[in-house]
Order: sequence, then structure tokens, then C-alpha cells
Amino acid sequence: MNHNNLVTPLLNDLYEYTMAYAYWKSGRHEDTSVFDLFIRENPFGGEFTIFAGLEEAVNYVRNFHLTENDIEYIRSVLPNADEEFFIWLKSADCSRIKIFSPKEGTIVFPMIPLLRVEGPLGIAQLLETTLLNLINYPSLVATNAARMKLAAGKNKGLLEFGLRRAQGPNGGLTASRYSYLGGFDATSNVLAGKTYGIPLRGTLAHAFVSTFSSLKEIPSSTITTPDGKETEFVSRVLDFRKKLNAENSHEGELAAFIAYAQAFPKSFLALVDTYDTLKSGVPNFLAVALALHSAGYVPVGVRLDSGDLAYLSKQTREQFRKVSSRFHVPFERLSIVASNNINEATLHALAQQGHEIDVFGIGTHLVTCEAQPALGGVYKLVEVNGEPRIKLSQEKAKTTIPGKKEVYRLIDQHGFPMTDLMIRIGEAPPKVGEKILCRHPFEEAKRAYIKPSDVMLLHQCVWDGKRAAEFPTLEQRRQFVLNQISSFRQDHLRYLNPTPYKVSVSESLYNFIHEIWQREMPVAELE
Repeated sequence: MNHNNLVTPLLNDLYEYTMAYAYWKSGRHEDTSVFDLFIRENPFGGEFTIFAGLEEAVNYVRNFHLTENDIEYIRSVLPNADEEFFIWLKSADCSRIKIFSPKEGTIVFPMIPLLRVEGPLGIAQLLETTLLNLINYPSLVATNAARMKLAAGKNKGLLEFGLRRAQGPNGGLTASRYSYLGGFDATSNVLAGKTYGIPLRGTLAHAFVSTFSSLKEIPSSTITTPDGKETEFVSRVLDFRKKLNAENSHEGELAAFIAYAQAFPKSFLALVDTYDTLKSGVPNFLAVALALHSAGYVPVGVRLDSGDLAYLSKQTREQFRKVSSRFHVPFERLSIVASNNINEATLHALAQQGHEIDVFGIGTHLVTCEAQPALGGVYKLVEVNGEPRIKLSQEKAKTTIPGKKEVYRLIDQHGFPMTDLMIRIGEAPPKVGEKILCRHPFEEAKRAYIKPSDVMLLHQCVWDGKRAAEFPTLEQRRQFVLNQISSFRQDHLRYLNPTPYKVSVSESLYNFIHEIWQREMPVAELE
């Protein structure tokens, strides 16, 4: 479902409507067209992108309809347009549109069509801006999340904490949804949890800790045990505090931890850096955790939110080990959560230093995609009435690949993808075990024969006047992303100097491209 009622045909650029009118005026709005939506380069200096936003795009197409109020507004900004154009707009829908795409969550690469949109030119043109809006940011966030998952390591937890820094409420919900798709484990965003079923995580902030200044502010000295009985708690905490030689720890912080443990005895996780992490925060946590354990509960752990995270996590783990050994409690693997403006580079640096962090809470750098705030997806016309169209440029990356295409992923003998091959619709598809000439679209010398051990068709029809495919759950799509990441060679996914993944075209498509290129490019005249 679309979580924002602003996703309507008016969430659009004006030039889509001016072009639609010009198509209509020239009698071309019913021409059969094909558009490709694709990216020109991978984000974050990497060599892969996670394709996301497909379900929202299909839902937009399904609900595409201009209301009377919408049309009145368009009439006000195009005051000289013929009235018949607005009659056409009133009837406009996507019942004759077809959309083909890879599965949501697929690892994709530049030049590969993420959406192939077929249908009447006027309608297909009106879809451009909104489809790009619904694909670009979700794919960027999902890719950012996947890269952070790779950096943190498969056994580390990742929590999305970015709502307060996101670009508005819609940006916050979108970031929560697609960071989860990209491999994060939970979010702090309650509305995202309700809307999408994403697991929620969240404990306390420094404000709660600093609210308390004395043990006298705790109204009750008891705690309810798991079997429903009341038992003395505060005195147990103070006894353990004494045994830990931590009587000089901050009393207000200790009071805050006691109050929070009384409220959430089954999920006690303390923020330990409000005053002094190692001399006060961790000892106070351990005193409360030992008292909780003696009352029949299992404490969760601590969160570090400032300072040298590698050092502090190792020192905190050492305190856990000592207490575990001394008091014969299973505290060695209590969870250590770290936050504090973490980005992808921080995760790699922590891994190099060595650390004892189990879970990372990441906000700003995840949801704002600060390392690269936009994905350069484009939407280009590649065919009209069965005739190919090409956009030429001095920059090869901006030259489009004309015509209607299918894409196959060729798998090597080890089970790893080795190239994505584009072919013309109607051309014989590649076959397992048969040698295939794969060519770079624009560079003649770059070519190779490949004999695939497996062949995967990437595109499927997701819209054919109606929803043509069922979408897996968000959880299933998240697992698909994780499976995709494990199925690719790691040198394509690594942080530094990743190996470029090859995108190829068949011999037939290569010749087709260059024939049209020569036909459309003016021949220079030298004097």
C-alpha cells in the first residue's frame, strides 16, 4: 500500500502535463510507446544497487486517476489548452499499460531496465516523474542499508533510528521500510512498525536518566517477579552495588536504571554514557542487572552513545566477563548496542580495530543517505509504434539502448552471477551450456564468450492493465535481499575497489544499437 495520500497523478512535474497536451494536440497521445526506467551508475562508489519501490509503483499505476478537482487545477495552469484535452485527462487510466521488472530486492546494475513501461504515449509519459520518485529513494536507502549490513557483518544486529533526522514524515516512513528491506533488523519508528509490521526497538534516552537525582525519587522499593510475587529490589541493587565496589557511581543514574528495570524487567537495556560510561554507567547497570537476575529475570544489555566505541565496548565486555565469573551468572554475552552518528566508514573502521559491539543503531547517515543523497534513475523513451528510439550523447553513460529488451542473468559453474545479458525481444534466449557472445553495448573491443551453467530471466510482468503478480511480504523480500547478497561474488560487493559487474548485450542487439547510432548521428563536415 502507499503510505502517503500525496502519491497521486499531481505528484508530478509540470512538463509531463505540457508534453501530454502537446502529444494530444498533435494526435500522438495514443501512439504505442516503450519507456525504460534505469540507473546510469551505482551509488556510494559501489558496484551494485538494490532495486526497491516496485510494489508502491504498481499500486500507483493501479490507482492512477485524476479527480475533478485535479483536472480543475491542471486547467488553471494550462489555461490555453483545449477543453477536449481535459475530457481525455478525466478518462485517463492505466488499463492499457504494461510494466515488466525484476523482482523487488534484486541486485541490479546500470543500463538494465528496472521498469519497462509499455502503452499509450500520453499516459506512459505522465507516469515518469512519479515512478522515478517511487523507485529512486527506496532503491538508494535499501542499497545504503545493504552496504551497512555488509560492513557490520552478518552476525551483527542493525537498528534504524532515523525518524527524527529524516526528510519529513514521508521520508521517515520510506526510510524505515526500505532500510528493513535492505537488511536492517528493526526500527524505532512506531508508525512504520504498525504500517509494515517491522519489528520495533527502543529503550530510553539521556533525558530519562538525567531526570533522576536520588534514590529517594523511586516510589517503590519492590519488583514483581515472573510468577507475580512482590520482592524487595532496591536493597538488592544496593547490595550488589557495594559488592561491585561502585558506591561512588552516580546515584541519580542508578535510580533511573532501577525505575526503568521496574517498568521493563523483561527487557532491561540501559543507556550508560550519561555521566561516565566505565566508572558509573556500566557498574550501575550491572548492579541492577544482578538484582534482576536474582529476581528471576534476564537483563538485555547496555547502549553506548558516545566516545571511543571500540575501546568502550571491549572494556564493557571485560566488566561483563568479570561479573559473570565472580557471581556465576550468564553475563558474558549480554548485548552491547552502539549508536553515535555511525556511518558505513565507521563500521569498517570498528571492524579493523576490533570491538565487542553486538548491535548498531544507525540514524542520520542511513536515512539521509548522506554519502550520496540521490540515485540518478532516469526514464527514457526507447520505442514508438514499433520503431526504436535512441538518445545520443557525448557521454556514453547518457546514451540509451533502443528498443524493447529482455534481460538474462548468466550464472557461472560456481553458482555466481557473471554478467547480465540484454537481448532484443523475439531474439532466441541464452541457453545453459551453450556458448554466447556477450558484448559491451558501446565499446567494440570489450567482448567475451560465456558458457553459462544457469540462466535466469530477470523481467516479469507485474502490471498488465491489472496487477499481474503477487508481491511477497516485506519480510520475504528482506530475506530475498539477504539471499541475493550471499549469492554474489564478494569482490563485486566489497567496500574498497569493488570489481565492476559486467552488463552485456547480445551480438544482435549490439549491431542494432550501432546501426541506429550511425543513422541518427549527423555526419560532421570539416572545412
